Amino acid sequence: MLKDLRRIVTEVDKQGNSIIRMAGPPGNVFEMAGQEIVGELWKAKASAPDLHAPSDPVIGEVRLGPDKGGVLCRYFVVAPEPENPSPEQKAALQEQYESAFASVEGNQNYQVKGARHPAMHKTETLDFIVLIRGEVTLLVGEKDEVKLKPGDNVIQCATDHAWVNYGPEPALLMAVLIDAANQG
Repeated sequence: MLKDLRRIVTEVDKQGNSIIRMAGPPGNVFEMAGQEIVGELWKAKASAPDLHAPSDPVIGEVRLGPDKGGVLCRYFVVAPEPENPSPEQKAALQEQYESAFASVEGNQNYQVKGARHPAMHKTETLDFIVLIRGEVTLLVGEKDEVKLKPGDNVIQCATDHAWVNYGPEPALLMAVLIDAANQG
């Protein structure tokens, strides 16, 4: 069961290009009594989080990434869009994404200008994403892409990327973003 699930790992190569590094099953599967019970996806160093927040820590302004040194867990929805949009549809998508990126976190420069899709963006984070429902294609850098099915996992290592939904229904994903801005 776990060996049938897929993880996609992105990275920035030595030339500075955002690429898909691997696509395959979990890296390690632990079995007990002949049953797969743990499928490991990724390991990274992390600091100890505050487990006793005085109030709901997500109330307030929506941000694209976590606080400096922080972690952010969220659901997100990718709406359907045409696979071959008309010039008018392309212009509307461009305007929509420019407005969305400008509205998060005081207009930080996350959007990758001139990219192959207006949703292309980059954060200095290590992200763990799971497609829960629907269809979505992950675009990475200038040429890589992979179509995801429910249950697929993505480990996004601070790469230029976009989520595109050519399916008929909105796609639902869950993500955990970990600040990696201070990683050399």
